[in-house]
Amino acid sequence: MISYPNLDPVLLQIGPLAIRWYGMMYTLAFLLGWPLLQARAKRFLPQLTPEKVSDLLFWILLGVLFGGRIGYILFYQFEYYLAEPLAVFRIWEGGMAFHGGLLGVLTVCLLFSRRHQFSCLALADLVAPIAPIGFFLGRLGNFINAELWGRVTDLPWGMIFPGGGPLPRHPSQLYQAALEGLALFLLLQWLGRVARPPGFLLGWFLAGYGLCRLVVEFVREPDPQLGLLALDLTMGQWLSLPMILAGLALWRYSLRQR
Repeated sequence: MISYPNLDPVLLQIGPLAIRWYGMMYTLAFLLGWPLLQARAKRFLPQLTPEKVSDLLFWILLGVLFGGRIGYILFYQFEYYLAEPLAVFRIWEGGMAFHGGLLGVLTVCLLFSRRHQFSCLALADLVAPIAPIGFFLGRLGNFINAELWGRVTDLPWGMIFPGGGPLPRHPSQLYQAALEGLALFLLLQWLGRVARPPGFLLGWFLAGYGLCRLVVEFVREPDPQLGLLALDLTMGQWLSLPMILAGLALWRYSLRQR
């Protein structure tokens, strides 16, 4: 059993202004992703100039924020926000969903590619290998916030989290950081080292993330307002299943284009 290190979620406090590690992690993800996306664009999609890369990242940021917020409302606490509509704007209380953010980013890629006359799949393939950086840093932010911990375990690395009761739990945030963050990033970087048919990398990304999330959710504590759903699966698992199927279908489609 390992005690949680009691990390302070506030990185810097300036009067009433608090800069939190969680927000800083996402800022760092965009700062790291910027030059990587520019390098991939220069090599695989030269029509996407550095100026357009900057514009794309700005819209992706909005897609993550709006999509993640809307996804959380629809998938996780629809009745609460229906009763308290003004709570939609209280983003400092938390409430973001990855699957909603993904839909937001895919919508951005679709609209951006149409506006600039790119292949939507080629643009998504460009972004997909960079995205796991955000997952890795975001899950570390969850760990620092001592949130989204796992289920009770008797394994030697189980942790006692603040608010998680007296029993040790899986540090599922670290599992997710390792799988859907680091492992998926390395896999997509390896697959994306050469030109691929449009949709190939996006297919691997969707299937890879969906599989990682599906597996880790078996040891992650279900959302308290939802609990376990049909077949004893969590909402995250049910949302990940169509991701896996879509990823496999897209991968198969891309191979046929070759």
